Amino acid sequence: MTTGTVLVADDDAAIRTVVTQALTRAGYAVRAASNAASLWRWVSEGEGDVVLTDVVLPDESGFDILPRIKAKRPRLPVIVMSARNTIMTAITASERGAYDYLPKPFDLSALVSTIGQALEDSRKSDQQAAPRQQPDETESLPIVGRSQVMQDIYRIVARMTQTDLTVMIQGESGTGKELVARALHNFSRRKGAPFVAMNMAAIPRELIESELFGHEKGAFTGAVSRYCGRFEQAHGGTLFLDEIGDMPMEAQTRLLRVLQEGEYTSVGGVRPIKTDVRIIAATHRDLQQLIGQGLFREDLFFRLNVVPIRLPPLRERADDIPDLVNHFLKECERQGLPGKSFTAGALDALRKARWPGNVRELENFINRLCAMHVGDEITAQAVEQEFAAQNAPVPDARVSSAATLSEFVENHLAKYFGGFQPDLPPEGLYHRIIKQVEAPLINASLAATSGNQIRAASLLGINRNTLRTRIKELGLSVVRTPGSRK
Repeated sequence: MTTGTVLVADDDAAIRTVVTQALTRAGYAVRAASNAASLWRWVSEGEGDVVLTDVVLPDESGFDILPRIKAKRPRLPVIVMSARNTIMTAITASERGAYDYLPKPFDLSALVSTIGQALEDSRKSDQQAAPRQQPDETESLPIVGRSQVMQDIYRIVARMTQTDLTVMIQGESGTGKELVARALHNFSRRKGAPFVAMNMAAIPRELIESELFGHEKGAFTGAVSRYCGRFEQAHGGTLFLDEIGDMPMEAQTRLLRVLQEGEYTSVGGVRPIKTDVRIIAATHRDLQQLIGQGLFREDLFFRLNVVPIRLPPLRERADDIPDLVNHFLKECERQGLPGKSFTAGALDALRKARWPGNVRELENFINRLCAMHVGDEITAQAVEQEFAAQNAPVPDARVSSAATLSEFVENHLAKYFGGFQPDLPPEGLYHRIIKQVEAPLINASLAATSGNQIRAASLLGINRNTLRTRIKELGLSVVRTPGSRK
């Protein structure tokens, strides 16, 4: 006795045969076709309980027929399969109303399980949600990779763009947590509203509540006017709370109330403010361990960890490195750097590296090679030389600079905490020392690149706009040699 009929559309005869055999063994009746026309005829005639279709069909795209199927039979679940395993494929499938997306090649047991779940859900549901507007397929997302672990993430992201559920993104530094958060926002119903990011580790702890919830004039010394906090700035949109594990306990308590009640009060305020934001949190830390140490509220963790997404370190998805390299090479060309290509040996050398800084480290490495390497082709030897240059000790310069910096810091500490004990500098000792070290570092980088700010930024591993801002703020002069780019 069959448990339902599955309509299969794929122009590959081998796939049709394998899928038909697997589903038949599982107790389903199967009708298989090589084109969209046959599939549409069966659907129009009321046949089938589940549809399984490839995206690329000889007469019509599976994505084009999908909205018509949903309009004709809203409760008929449609599962899309595709060899074009990108995040846009997953998002497009979800936006067009697909029940699920399966990247090829797929596990047959997983396919059978998905078919069974689709049938069960279809029978429970009276009406399936109407399909949403298709996103612009020309819109690019810097989330790259075709490995299985990334396919799983794409599927979760695609599903979560349809909801306002709170998402917790966990991953090491440099794995792309903010990129995923932006994808969740950019393809959601909130995409026309603000996306506001706040890094807890980058803000002094005593200012976090004010930054989050705003403050009223006179709330504390220095509050000379009302300040609009991040919740207010993000109203109607998405608030991305990066490095949530660094949030002070007092701010955690206030955040928990916002998540429970949907309202907050500004620092120094008395009137509750209603809020409409989607919260996406991220951390590189083990929050369960912080909970055990009494540094993170368990109830807040459960409120934030509604949908967990773990981003793998690059060493767990080394097969994605060629795709990432190609993506970064195109970015380098867009920034005005000459076009380059990597030999197979060079890519193999990149795959074997550990990349403790993950995708961000790889990006900086590629940028540096594009900026500094002479020639159109980057070989394995060039990659190994760059690795050696990064890790090689520079005895005289390093010892000298370390000793000088150590002496510099000790002199400041002796001055401010020694017998004289004058007042600390207004900007704090940390910022004063960083400022005095940063200026010669930027000057040296500009000198090494003949004033070329694109190459200097790549050498430093920072964004070009960040470099320009620091040059202006530090009052540095840029001397460009003839032929150097800005």
